[in-house]
Amino acid sequence: MDATARALSEPTRRRILQLVKDDERTVSEIAEHFDVSRPAISQHLRVLADAELVVVRSEGTRRFYRARPEGLGELAQWMAEFWGAALSELAVEAGRDEWNEKQNRRKR
Repeated sequence: MDATARALSEPTRRRILQLVKDDERTVSEIAEHFDVSRPAISQHLRVLADAELVVVRSEGTRRFYRARPEGLGELAQWMAEFWGAALSELAVEAGRDEWNEKQNRRKR
């Protein structure tokens, strides 16, 4: 999960991941969307691949990149557990506030 979080901490890598979410693309196709060099994009793709957030397919001398959504699984699970607990606590507090308000109305 740490490698995933580090990879996603950089805005360029998040944009790259969005670009390859639905369609595989070459480094050149990805680089067209940025004001950085192709080698810089290749470095970002390497970080994403090391974090298992993209898969690479070679065809001759070209390499195609596509997002690997299951690479986000551990991070998504952690976030769901974190938010699930927080939302449960919020629901309890909201229920308590509602109950207290009903009690106050009855006293009037």
